[in-house]
Amino acid sequence: MKATHSDPTVQPVPASVVEAVDAADVTLSNPKWAVIALGANLGNRLETLQGAVDALEDTPGLRVKAVSPVYETEPWGVEPGSQPSYLNAVALVKTTLPPSSLLERAHAVEEAFHRVREERWGARTIDVDIVAYADVVSDDPVLTLPHPRAHQRAFVLAPWHDVDPEAQLPGHGTVAHLLTTVEHDGIVPRTDLELRLPE
Repeated sequence: MKATHSDPTVQPVPASVVEAVDAADVTLSNPKWAVIALGANLGNRLETLQGAVDALEDTPGLRVKAVSPVYETEPWGVEPGSQPSYLNAVALVKTTLPPSSLLERAHAVEEAFHRVREERWGARTIDVDIVAYADVVSDDPVLTLPHPRAHQRAFVLAPWHDVDPEAQLPGHGTVAHLLTTVEHDGIVPRTDLELRLPE
């Protein structure tokens, strides 16, 4: 049966309605917790990580609530010695942004620090990954939540556990338990380095 134009299910949604929904989507009064992993292995790594934290704090609808200690880690997925080591940290944020907008902001921060995506596992000035967003579990290929490899990565789990010992990774259990299941070689706390919370 051919749908007629009187069928409301096939009418185009007015632009004003779309705008209203989008506006509501980014101005939610109920902020969500999100976990963001940061990594850098080119240039002034600590300065870049701090710059990324500051840039996140400057995002409307987002506040950085905690920043983990810094770890130095061997690059993931490449030949040993083929890249400089990383500095890694985790930021806990509260945000009214939906996940898609938070991802856009993460990419914008990467671009601001000249992140180049030429190869998988390639060296980079900055990596800004959304590890978890509230209790959301999604297999959307654009933004899989939680991060599909976070439960395997000590360089994410260790700093996250430091800043939130009771943390849970949705679908995988507690971060404390996950830490007991992953390899810790090549991951060193850098107690001489510190990221500060934006004022």
